[in-house]
Amino acid sequence: MSDVPVRVDALYRFARLDDPHALRGPLLAIAREGGVRGTLLLASEGVNGTVAGAPEALDRLLAPIRALPGGALSLKHSWTAASPFHRLKVKVKREIVTMGEPVDPLTEAGSYVAPAEWNALMDDPATLVIDTRNAYEVRVGSFAGAVDPGTASFADFPAWFRANRDTLLAGKTRVAMFCTGGIRCEKSTALLKREGVEQVHHLDGGILRYLEEVPAAESRWSGECFVFDQRVAVGHGLAAGTHLLCHACRMPVSAADRASPLYAEGVSCPACHDSRDDAQRASYAERHRQQRLAEARGEEHVGQRFEG
Repeated sequence: MSDVPVRVDALYRFARLDDPHALRGPLLAIAREGGVRGTLLLASEGVNGTVAGAPEALDRLLAPIRALPGGALSLKHSWTAASPFHRLKVKVKREIVTMGEPVDPLTEAGSYVAPAEWNALMDDPATLVIDTRNAYEVRVGSFAGAVDPGTASFADFPAWFRANRDTLLAGKTRVAMFCTGGIRCEKSTALLKREGVEQVHHLDGGILRYLEEVPAAESRWSGECFVFDQRVAVGHGLAAGTHLLCHACRMPVSAADRASPLYAEGVSCPACHDSRDDAQRASYAERHRQQRLAEARGEEHVGQRFEG
């Protein structure tokens, strides 16, 4: 238990859902009743999301997800002083994490490696270590020596691997992959096994579990881990990081970025300044001004909060 009042649950579960639309209504009702915020994605392959709220409300929401037939529920708790989400969304999608390949993580995923065993696996010269996240996430932090695919989206990963397979696997007998919470690796390891790679492993619970369980003095992690909520990034022990989010392009902004003359809070950052015109920046500046006024009045954010 923590003295901080809001629990944040990052979760996923691969399960075969005959009718994900039928599950959406009950989950939305439970979440609304308990004041839960965040996002849940449903698809025929399972459930994925990050939600925040009171522990008892989250436990009620998790109950029907735990009852689904299929693989084990992957669940990570963290705590924060205020909800990192403004809205509640429960959506039905084609995939709970989009890769665009016909793989079955329930039967084809690679073997799990506990955080306590991850360092030794990375240190083995026969291991190829791949960061399966997108390029903007990798820039915030990663494991030293890991290969960065430089992808803009996870859907680009299969083509990247096929194009670089021979170079990547030269002199290697096994592949170890990692991502934020583990879900992308469920699919990427299944993909590599379909491509004929026999020894494929992934970090159980992802970077978040590693940062939570491995002492900082023993950690091989460098930088922070980007997360998909208002915390932006976390460090060891899942403590809040130093990155902010550019509200113009939604990219993480480091302290060095904020020192750039191209950075203006709520308006632009070095990643997007040159791709926005004066009219767009003026619009962002007005939106930012309205947000600051709303905060001064004690309001959470500007505008109506849409749920569902």
